Amino acid sequence: MLTKNVTLEHKNILVTGAAGFIGSNLVLALLKGTENVHIIGIDNMNDYYDVSLKEFRLNQIKELEDSVSGDFSFVRGSIADKALVNELFDRYQPQVVVNLAAQAGVRYSIENPDAYVESNLIGFYNILEACRHSYDNGADGVEHLVYASSSSVYGSNKKIPYATEDKVDNPVSLYAATKKSNELLAHAYSKLYGIPSTGLRFFTVYGPAGRPDMAYFGFTDKLVHNKMIQIFNYGNCKRDFTYIDDIVTGVTAVMQCAPLPNEDGVRYNIYNIGNNQPENLLDFVEILQEELKAAGVLPQDYDFEANKELVGMQPGDVEITYADVRALEHDFGFKPETSLRDGLRRFAQWYKDFYA
Repeated sequence: MLTKNVTLEHKNILVTGAAGFIGSNLVLALLKGTENVHIIGIDNMNDYYDVSLKEFRLNQIKELEDSVSGDFSFVRGSIADKALVNELFDRYQPQVVVNLAAQAGVRYSIENPDAYVESNLIGFYNILEACRHSYDNGADGVEHLVYASSSSVYGSNKKIPYATEDKVDNPVSLYAATKKSNELLAHAYSKLYGIPSTGLRFFTVYGPAGRPDMAYFGFTDKLVHNKMIQIFNYGNCKRDFTYIDDIVTGVTAVMQCAPLPNEDGVRYNIYNIGNNQPENLLDFVEILQEELKAAGVLPQDYDFEANKELVGMQPGDVEITYADVRALEHDFGFKPETSLRDGLRRFAQWYKDFYA
């Protein structure tokens, strides 16, 4: 286990993508579990998916604020806006930065490349530059930069489970290429300017108020509206589905342990963060429809078989994603605790309440 070297209490923490799925849940967890924390959140609130979900997440944070010792300041804007990012750093002088703002989605990147270059490359560059200049004039500056990478960087690697030591030089989507670029940029800035940085390769995160473009959410919408659902690769895709609470527990632990200099003197690290247990997509959908029935979202006599279609693999996708999380387990004691059925049950109950 690593020794904590970054305290979160009484700190200014910048969370980008704060209205996003992971970002909002991280803010909630920090406010609940950290004394007198000051969180600055930024999000451009784009309409890549239903903005009402982002507003719901922000309202959850607002409702919590009155009962905790910390506080949350929200700024609507883009990290691709360099002047805005610099203004936030000048005004709040964050000691910890968690960059979760990104244009997500493999499929969307094929048809909308500009959005990925703007957010994932220019935006992250602006964050790195602001971290770099946080040390100007002898200031203490940023103690730890934690940023979102993705399991997509593993591309079509055949070796399973994916390990951080594996070669990741052959991305199969623009999204994956931007995430690999983030890791390279972070390493360069850590080497050149001493920014302690940790990248987290997330594996298929799911849960209540998640992203509607994710399979479990899209499947639910289609099942509810009695539409045909397509299950890619004839149901033989496997994903390392990781429940949101487990992800947030891992991120919070990582935030408190800035990397020490490695053999090259660079304060830089990368971890996989996943469930370490790949689930067959067809089994996943079976459990999902069972829990949707139990929650009253679907009628008990719903004919699942009549509404599913097994189809081939889609461009830019991979057959299996499966995380080797031994490093995270060794360094932080990380062990996901939420079973797939429990996680999908909580999602189904939330869906029932939100869309009722």
